[in-house]
Amino acid sequence: MGTRPTREYVFASLAARRRLWLEMALRRARPGSGSADLFLQGRTAMTTWPDLTGILAGLRWAVVGAVATRAYMPERSTQDLDILVAPEIAQEVRARLEGAHFQRVQELAIGGATWRSPSGRLVDVIESRAEWVPEALQRLGRDPQGLPVLALPYLVLMKVESGRAQDLADAARMLGLASEELRQETRRVFQRHAPDALEDLESLITLGKLEMGETRER
Repeated sequence: MGTRPTREYVFASLAARRRLWLEMALRRARPGSGSADLFLQGRTAMTTWPDLTGILAGLRWAVVGAVATRAYMPERSTQDLDILVAPEIAQEVRARLEGAHFQRVQELAIGGATWRSPSGRLVDVIESRAEWVPEALQRLGRDPQGLPVLALPYLVLMKVESGRAQDLADAARMLGLASEELRQETRRVFQRHAPDALEDLESLITLGKLEMGETRER
């Protein structure tokens, strides 16, 4: 039986994959998005997701993943709702979901589980031990449906840490649409929690600016 990869090895592999994607994207990027400004600035909630506010009342949680991005960029299609909770409240979250007739479907490799709502919607409950999570759950925004979402700097951080191509593309677009003030706040969050990824953050900001018209001022 092979040995299990260490946490350090996994993070190093993700960082290498992230940088490979960024290098390729920067080589190929050209100014402009091919989308109208009105579309890029629009914030919609065309898909209505289960609102867990009542079920999880009194607990700190936030929508993350693709659904959360619609607070900061045009909505895109996705098959499930991702929410983030701290491990300390995970048992209480599970009990409340079961009490609300959610069905546990499977465990998540990253920690947590997938649940099916009474209406058939899939909800991924991510239990993260990342040291920035308590801070992030204190600073939430709202999406067009009114669901609590991570503030942009932490959502970008989470997507950069995942290293997936779609997550990096989301991060670049959100940063391209963000104000310079929000970009600066994101830099400060990375300085505190992921200083080794600051160079990658700058690459994502550059890509986002290119998509939005290179040097558009806000």
